Formats: sequence, C-alpha cells, structure tokens
Amino acid sequence: MKRFLLIFPALAALATTVLLFAAEPPPPPAPAGGNVSPLKVLMVCGGCCHDYENQKRILAEGLSARANVEFTIVHEEGPEGKKDKTHRISIYEKEDWAKGYDLVLHNECFGAVEDVAFVERIAKPHKEGVPAVVLHCSAHSYRAAKTDEWRKVVGQKSMSHEKNRDLLVKNTAPEHPVMKGFPKEWLNPKDELYKNEELYPGFVPLAKAYGEDTKKEHHVIWVNTYEKGKVFGTTLGHNNSTMESPEYLDLVARGLLWACGKLDDSGKPVAGYGPVQK
Repeated sequence: MKRFLLIFPALAALATTVLLFAAEPPPPPAPAGGNVSPLKVLMVCGGCCHDYENQKRILAEGLSARANVEFTIVHEEGPEGKKDKTHRISIYEKEDWAKGYDLVLHNECFGAVEDVAFVERIAKPHKEGVPAVVLHCSAHSYRAAKTDEWRKVVGQKSMSHEKNRDLLVKNTAPEHPVMKGFPKEWLNPKDELYKNEELYPGFVPLAKAYGEDTKKEHHVIWVNTYEKGKVFGTTLGHNNSTMESPEYLDLVARGLLWACGKLDDSGKPVAGYGPVQK
C-alpha cells in the first residue's frame, strides 16, 4: 500500500497542492539497528513549460520505490493556475522554509523572478547545509535576478537550451557512486540540452552530451558543493518519458541519497535507506 494525503490550502489566487507521499511507512526505529525513519523530502514544483501535475507523481512514486523517503510536495502555478514565470512559490516567503526536511528536491521553472532577496532566501538553507536535488528547469529558474546565489546552489550558470531532440548522454565518471549502474552511453529521446555558461568551484561533472548549436560538450549530470550543502543536479527531464525511465529514476534516487550522505561507495543505499520492504 502507498499512502496519500492531499491538502488544498485556501489560497484563491494560486493553484497550490501539498501532497504527502511515501511507501508503506516503516515501524518506529528499533533501539539497536532495526528500521530507520524515512528521509523527509520537500519537493517544490510548478511553473512554465512542463507537466508538473504528472511529474510530481512520477518522481514521488519512482523515488519512493527506490529509497526510504517520504515526500511533502508543494506545487504552485500562477494566478488562476496559469503557468506564470514570475510567480513566487509561497513557501519561500518564510525565512525557515526548509526547516524539518532532510532534503529539498527542486523541479520548478520560474525564470523571470527578479526579486534578489526572495531568490537569496531560497538559496540560504542550502548554503547552510540542507541538501538539494536540482532537476531540469530548476537550473534556469531565477535567472533574471541579479544575484548568483541560486546559480551557486545549482553549481552552474545556464541561461538557454538547445531545441528538443534526442540526446546521447555519456557517463564521464563511472566510478562515482552516483553513476554506478548508469550506462556508459544512454540515448535520451526528446530532451533539451542546457548550455553551460559558467561552472562554480564546487561543481563535479558526471555526464555530458554534445551541443549541436555550440559544437561542444555540455555537462548534463553533476554534483555540487555549495558552502555546507551537497547538491545533485541534472538538466535532463523535460518530458515525462525521460522521468519515467528506470535509468533516470535510478540516477535521481542515487543522487538524492548521495546528497543526504546515505549512498555507499558502491552506489547502494546505506542500511535502512533502500526501498522499504512490504
């Protein structure tokens, strides 16, 4: 059995969903070893250009089947449910918005937000040590703001992408725990190649794909260290078909566990953090 709790906050101007999703909850941790509590993951999604209504479920179901995680999902669009690039996710208005979570999974697309203080408030918990997973358009979010703090969370500056096409993804770090089990080469149908414009000091590339426009390779999977925070990122994932693929879900699950310090050197979850046995 899987457990759902849907809550619709009374925000008339917003299309907002908060969802708790987890595999069958394990019993309380035993005093010596035994089962452990699931990682509490906040997934933030919504915005321009993507099917977030289905992607949030694809990710929650797929990752819960691969790791001992429990999701709280905040999904917002703009006024009247419109996909507004300038919308400010309401949870980010609080200074302690990430309190109580073991990791934040960002799958949002709000590229036209310009408020520097707002964007730096999003970055702050990660700077202070809250791990993150950054997927696809999250790497382009908040790019209109005149601050580099969100880009430092991501690990790179990217302001544009190439057209939607098949991407041949090459594993450039097969010995890294996150990339254990990922194919040497993976043909990812119909995705977008984000252009790397600047890489920040904590950026560690893990996979690349060739840019037809730029005639050079671009990093599409990586890990990053931002002050005290560990971050897994990939610009892949425009279409639902990519996110539904076992290769993608396996990769993101390993990245999530790595960011939380729950992935061993062989690319396997540490004891208690693999999928919950029913």
